[in-house]
Amino acid sequence: MKIERVSDEHALYLRDESRSVGKADFIAFPVCDEDVLEALAFARTNGLAVTTQGGRTGLAAGAVPHGGLVLNLSRMDKVLGVERAEGSVLMRVQPGVLLVNLRKYVEGLRGTYGPLFFPPDPTETTASIGGMTACNASGARTYFYGPTRRYVEGLRVLLADGRSVTLRRGQQSASGRRLLLRCDDGSRLFLPLPSYRMPAVKNASGYYAAYGMDAVDLFVGSDGTLGIITEVLLRLEPLPAQIWECGLLLKTEKDALDLTKALRKNCSRLASIEFFDEGALRVLRERKARDASLSSLADVPEDVHSILFAEIHADSKEAAFAELEKASTCLSTCGGDPARTWFGWNAADIRRFKDFRHAVPESVNMLIDARRRKEPGITKLGTDMSVPDDCLYKVFAMYREGLAQLGLQSAVWGHIGNNHVHVNILPNSLEEYARAKELYGTWAKRVTSMGGAVSAEHGVGKLKASFLETMYGAAAIEEMRELKRTIDPAFMLNPGNLFGAKD
Repeated sequence: MKIERVSDEHALYLRDESRSVGKADFIAFPVCDEDVLEALAFARTNGLAVTTQGGRTGLAAGAVPHGGLVLNLSRMDKVLGVERAEGSVLMRVQPGVLLVNLRKYVEGLRGTYGPLFFPPDPTETTASIGGMTACNASGARTYFYGPTRRYVEGLRVLLADGRSVTLRRGQQSASGRRLLLRCDDGSRLFLPLPSYRMPAVKNASGYYAAYGMDAVDLFVGSDGTLGIITEVLLRLEPLPAQIWECGLLLKTEKDALDLTKALRKNCSRLASIEFFDEGALRVLRERKARDASLSSLADVPEDVHSILFAEIHADSKEAAFAELEKASTCLSTCGGDPARTWFGWNAADIRRFKDFRHAVPESVNMLIDARRRKEPGITKLGTDMSVPDDCLYKVFAMYREGLAQLGLQSAVWGHIGNNHVHVNILPNSLEEYARAKELYGTWAKRVTSMGGAVSAEHGVGKLKASFLETMYGAAAIEEMRELKRTIDPAFMLNPGNLFGAKD
């Protein structure tokens, strides 16, 4: 494998979807474990930091290098095998496999194993499996199916010192808050686990730490700071026989919150409940009016303030229809008109729904990119925080109060079923950008006080490290550092993710 000096042709690998840009001295594109080990040895010899990359679709700058060696795993993109184990179908893949290609491969297994699917569904289908594992990615269907962690049955991890660890769920577990990690060469590492209690919400904030936890869970969601994941063993699920989707149109935001509460109480077959607010719909309407490529998207009536999208997964048409009727009843009681509901039940319909939902963040990104051309220092500020069920109204009131007080434009969408929406603040100037950053920090403190998480699905990366300390406190951050120091004493792997090195 060739380890190259970074040049202008590698500019793409100095950034990710966070719009952050970094720097590096060297870059390598391994295709196997031996190549990764060679790159790690080179880094150790030359005292270099190592930044791991996959699809670079992350929004927290976790893949943006701050010097040293970029280890881009995109060419480690092979499916290594499929097996049955205890009634489940498992797939072993390299970390560079993209979600879109994994789905195609799973579709090809239908003849042998029946219809299957991999439930995690981040918006960006070019996300890599390694990256999804490293930040415990989720998406819309997390409401019912849970995040990536739930589907990781095993890992192969290369440590900073060149040792390897092969893990299978259920084979290595912590004793209390200490984990005896057995390496493949027979050596052992005694890892002290942080003592904090994780919030009981959708959460991708910092190291997973719990009494008696499985060793697999330590590496899932660790932002690449503890080792390089070179293989992932995934569990696939049976594909539901019926997948229907409906768009529930509402005239006020309170109606949307009321409907969310009603759907959670009365519907049992919803895979997702997604929200789009007036600001998001306005940005989409304005782009659609001037962009012919969006002509196939449904028109949103002017009196619609919010939309909820609910996806139904059921084993039969009868069960799906019964769920749809429950959702329609909930809509009626919350001020909506079932006769105006958007509905789809075949693959083409579902695709149109997804195109609509994906067009919203795409339109917002285009808007902020246009503003950046006039004021390069600004960018979109998007929250990724979640709260307990009983704080849904409270957190929305907090968002609206803060935005109104500062006069900031916003577009809000996301996974309201999990009390997890992305509040995207769209500054027009550096002054607005500064005020928005300060507001974000205030929100992080208040969400923490509600028992919430500062990162629900994007990971912490480099951009949210200060919020992680807000959430857990300085003593807990030092416990995380101590864990990392035990397994990576030189803080070589992905420095800056989660926290900085500290002597």
